[in-house]
Amino acid sequence: MNIKIIALGKIKEKFLKDGINEFLKRLNPYTSIEVVELNPIEIKEESLTQKVLDEEGEKILSLIKDDSYVITMEIQGSQLSSEEFSEKINDIINIGVSELVFVIGSSCGLSKIVSDRANFKMSMSRMTFLHQFARLILIEQIYRAFKILKGEKYHK
Repeated sequence: MNIKIIALGKIKEKFLKDGINEFLKRLNPYTSIEVVELNPIEIKEESLTQKVLDEEGEKILSLIKDDSYVITMEIQGSQLSSEEFSEKINDIINIGVSELVFVIGSSCGLSKIVSDRANFKMSMSRMTFLHQFARLILIEQIYRAFKILKGEKYHK
């Protein structure tokens, strides 16, 4: 199975880039993973927020295949433990999905059209994280999920 993470915004901080790259490297034995960064559209007036979200949504959807399994990161999504997340990935693998796509929106969230495309909506926490942190946490959790699936030791 291939994994794609579509995220709005670029990672600027070196320590975050280093952490992300470390976990991407660690994932190599388990799965193919790609991170696609999109430039968020600047919102010049608050009244244009929905229009901008929809434009970003169209860009996001253009990168998703019809048969991909899509998990969006959303505040109102389901919260899973690391073990439950691992089980979710295992279930997706077992149904024969060739591509799993995670979507992390901008600081304004995601367009309804992207949310509607999701097969599953997930929340990392009730806490709010910077989007750059969310990417690092997601990639680490994907790595942890594969370690759990393989029955390999990983810090609890």
